[in-house]
Amino acid sequence: MAAKVYIVYYSMNDHVETIAKEILNGVNSVEGVEGKLWKVPETLPDEELDSLGAARNCCVPIITPTDFIEADGFIFGFPARLGTMASQFKGFLETTESSGKKGHLAGKPASFFYSSDTPGIGQETSALTAVTLLAHHGMVFVPIGCALTAEVEVNGGSPYGTTAYTGDGFKQSAFHQGKRTAKIAKQLKESGIHKKLLENDW
Repeated sequence: MAAKVYIVYYSMNDHVETIAKEILNGVNSVEGVEGKLWKVPETLPDEELDSLGAARNCCVPIITPTDFIEADGFIFGFPARLGTMASQFKGFLETTESSGKKGHLAGKPASFFYSSDTPGIGQETSALTAVTLLAHHGMVFVPIGCALTAEVEVNGGSPYGTTAYTGDGFKQSAFHQGKRTAKIAKQLKESGIHKKLLENDW
């Protein structure tokens, strides 16, 4: 059975979603891995979204906590806001707390990508604060690393994950991030580590 890597994101103005689609290409380039896009639920009322000019994409399904635990690996995407992830994304993650306490996500790999409309708005801080989510679930953080970052466009990433302001400089970084995380998810699934962790046999 193919390893499942879920790209779970929140995107108000398509920037994060554009990165997500390129990451999906990278995930699906790995044989034996199946990638899928998911959005987290919106929390703002329609009137507020309209006033902000938010994009509406009905083609990507909304993830639930039950869907969440079915994946073998994750790539999380969100706008960077004041040094942390968007509240919509954080709100969804808080609904996964019970899954974390039951160990449903222990040993599963995850990485981050993020976007902001200007530089210097806390992109890397947003990634670092998001690592606490992985720690509480016992998940494995998969950063891009300095070596890969040096190979891609300057605008496309940091050691913590693919980034973008606007534009399309992120594409190479996003593809490689998807491919890298997919390979690790596949290897961990084949090793049976998640099952061993659930059974306290590792």
